[in-house]
Amino acid sequence: MLRYLTAGESHGRSLVVTVEGLPAGLEVTAQQLGVELARRRLGYGRGPRMRFEADELVLIAGIRHGRTLGSPVAIEIKNSEWERKWTQEMSPDPGAPSTKLTKPRPGHADLAGMLKYGFDDARDVLERASARETAARVVAGALAKALLAQLGIEIVSHVVQIGEAKAARTNLPLPGDLARIDASEVRCLDPDAEASMIAEIKAAAKVGDSLGGSVEVVAHGAPVGLGSHVHWDRKLDSQLAGALMSIQAVKAVSIGAGIEVASRHGSEAHDAIHYDADRDRYLRPTWLSGGIEGGISNGAPIVAEVWMKPLATLNRPVLETVDTATKESALSFKERTDVVAVPAMGVVAEAMMALVLANEATRKFGGDSVAEFARNWRGYVENLSATPSAVGVGPQAGSASYGGGELPHG
Repeated sequence: MLRYLTAGESHGRSLVVTVEGLPAGLEVTAQQLGVELARRRLGYGRGPRMRFEADELVLIAGIRHGRTLGSPVAIEIKNSEWERKWTQEMSPDPGAPSTKLTKPRPGHADLAGMLKYGFDDARDVLERASARETAARVVAGALAKALLAQLGIEIVSHVVQIGEAKAARTNLPLPGDLARIDASEVRCLDPDAEASMIAEIKAAAKVGDSLGGSVEVVAHGAPVGLGSHVHWDRKLDSQLAGALMSIQAVKAVSIGAGIEVASRHGSEAHDAIHYDADRDRYLRPTWLSGGIEGGISNGAPIVAEVWMKPLATLNRPVLETVDTATKESALSFKERTDVVAVPAMGVVAEAMMALVLANEATRKFGGDSVAEFARNWRGYVENLSATPSAVGVGPQAGSASYGGGELPHG
């Protein structure tokens, strides 16, 4: 099994991530991880911090000469602003901050966290609740992606909606589309929608407001059999939903067609099963189930859509709150913020999907080394053709279209 733990605060000295369960022999470099972190900073409408924030990576443990050792991997992401600006406010040594934040922001963990932990300063909560923590998850996800690549599994995301601007959706994005997606200012494949999204962002920025939206994240090449129907916590769709929902500011997750199928008749809500004798494979003309049935991957692309609310920290604070020190009405304080973070959220969603799939892959295929892990996977896939149901030896083939028309996203 693969598990990970992050530590650190937004303006603290650094973030740290520890990943346990990676087999030995996986090729890893700081440059490779840095590419994924740079993708997290993409997107029109990001705040000024993204323009000067440089993620300095330090590979602390578990990697030697560019390969994992089979022991826990520990990686540090240094905060470039720590020594210049935050050593006093975020010092771990005994002392006190120069000011306390006592006007909690609606939509954040500020007030609930202050009450839960007995704090009189919202910074004790917001520093850890900040989406800056996702940088550590992206690093963990990059390791998971590298492991999944050994099985031919690739993950791609794209922006579907920002504000009221929506992309046309007729085909699933392919791994080969990723460079074109990342080249878009809002990580959108639809150029007409891209222009509308940028216009919405500019309008919101002009009045100091923020926007939300959604991304679609797709895993190609996942074999049949990840996850399980036998226990609630082994179901692959429930694991994915929980992992994706854990991303800061995410308020909804759907698998496949999601809530849209609730308005259909049963005869139109499920993916038909076809058999291609020439390629000895079962095929699905549609992906309404998002590649998961009964909690188990069925060999089709795994598809999820993730919705993010408008950011609750605004460049023009207008949200009403209460000063916890005086109990008087106030406006929530301003912390440096983005207008929209949906494009970056897609990169984080890729990481979370990768971590879930890698965990299930290591659970199913095991192995102390990458060679053993891959050999166990090959043996499983080859044996599929010998089972009574006689399925083909690889992931399901076919074009990456939704089939039967557009797949609505609710």
